[in-house]
Amino acid sequence: MSETRRNFRAVIGAIGGNALEWYDFAIFSYMIPLIGDLFFADSSHRGAGGLLLSTALFAVGFVSRPIGGIVLGYYGDRRGRQASMLLGMGIMAIAVAMMTCAPTYQQAGPVGAIMIALARLLQGFSVGGEFATSTTFLVEMAPAGRRGFFGSWQITGQIIAQVLGGTVGYVMSTFFSTATIHAYAWRLPFALGLLIVPVVLLIRLSAARGAAMRPRTPPAASSFYRSFGAQWRQIAAGMGLVTASTVSFYIIYGYVVTYASRVLHLSVTHAYLVQMSAAASMLLVVPFSGYLSDRIEKRWIILAALASYLALIWPLYSWLLSAPSIERLVVLQVTLSVASGMFLGAYVTLITEILTPQTRTTMLAIVNNAVVMVVGGGSQFIVTWLITVTGRAMAPAFFVMAGVLIGVIAACALLTSPSLRRPSVAS
Repeated sequence: MSETRRNFRAVIGAIGGNALEWYDFAIFSYMIPLIGDLFFADSSHRGAGGLLLSTALFAVGFVSRPIGGIVLGYYGDRRGRQASMLLGMGIMAIAVAMMTCAPTYQQAGPVGAIMIALARLLQGFSVGGEFATSTTFLVEMAPAGRRGFFGSWQITGQIIAQVLGGTVGYVMSTFFSTATIHAYAWRLPFALGLLIVPVVLLIRLSAARGAAMRPRTPPAASSFYRSFGAQWRQIAAGMGLVTASTVSFYIIYGYVVTYASRVLHLSVTHAYLVQMSAAASMLLVVPFSGYLSDRIEKRWIILAALASYLALIWPLYSWLLSAPSIERLVVLQVTLSVASGMFLGAYVTLITEILTPQTRTTMLAIVNNAVVMVVGGGSQFIVTWLITVTGRAMAPAFFVMAGVLIGVIAACALLTSPSLRRPSVAS
């Protein structure tokens, strides 16, 4: 097998595994209202109470993400990026199987909710390492002058998961009655992910055998502590960008079905179509941004995209809430997707480049997961609580604007600070 073919298979394995892991996260996110009805006693009669409990269960998956990021990141720095991705995929397979087989409250009382919580912890552990290992792998194996484009496929994998998750949700809500969904059909989206796992595992296992990229000389444990101290500016700036990415992903996209059905009182089936439309537009924008970032300074693309994003959020949400409709929600989602996609397509490669190669996977895992645990894990719970307490449907806009503003500040720092203008160590 030629080196080009091996590398192509390795890239497909990285993107496919990344998409599959985020598909399961996306499916759970879309099903939050349904999870509340199925796994908590009398939640359907408690209104916001069941929804808050299910968003809290969603947040459980973020508790283990920093641990998984550090463990799998460290493993990737010592044993190779592909070995870490293979291990993470195996852990995800166990989590998906638990989600698929979990009994509802009517079937086994609180046992099902406990199983879901454990599965979410395993999911979080796996996804915590997936972002850092797959991103580092894609950027490092990219040909000269194409790092931005290759790195953008990490985000593209996540968007593919959104399209697939939205499609599955739409099909389920269209062809199954509410009673059938509650009886068994809710398991089908998770079962689909479980069926795909062996295929992706085989691709990654095949790519790991004789792959072109071998592990570097394993760094000493002490080098991780020194690396953290020497790169604190890069880490802080990276966390600022990840904050903007996180609020966008978990509220603008992950919360749309819940927001449309429970807050705007729009059709769940149509809400899935909205999600699919937004994700489909990003499938074009994100790779284009990555391609453009190999020709134009990434920092300028990031700052321009985030500034546009920040300027659009308030007027778009105000316009939507003045007369809620699926058509207006589509316009809001697609418009924000263009601005967000231009940012997302460039930022992952930039963060990877400014970190020291020898400890890059571990540091990237820390940068991403520390923010995602704090901001992403509680985002849907916080927004749901804010809407419940204040009665204001603008709560998601306020939350996202705060996160994007932090990203704008980080982008400005990357442009103006001499120590952040170039990668800390040549890759």
